[in-house]
Amino acid sequence: MALIRLIFFGFIGLTIVYFLVSIYSRSVRREKLEKAWAEEHPESDNVPARDAYVAEGMEQYEKSLRHKLILLVYVVPVALVIGIHIVTTYT
Repeated sequence: MALIRLIFFGFIGLTIVYFLVSIYSRSVRREKLEKAWAEEHPESDNVPARDAYVAEGMEQYEKSLRHKLILLVYVVPVALVIGIHIVTTYT
C-alpha cells in the first residue's frame, strides 16, 4: 500500500514540478525572443510583426531538444528511487 501511495503522490508532485519548469522555460524563451526583436529593430513599433516573430520562435522552441529535456523531471527521480531501492534491498 505504501508503494501505491508513493507512486500516486510522486506522480502528482512530479507533474506539478514539470508544469512549473515548463512555464518558466517558456517565459524565459519568450523574453529572449522579445529582446532579440528589440535589438534587431530598435525603432520599430510594429507589434504584429514582433508577435509573429515571437510566435515563430516559440514554435521552433516547442520542437527543440530543450523543450523535450524537461521530461527528465519524470525520469531522473524515478530512476533514483529505483536505484536506491535496489541498492538498499540487495546489499
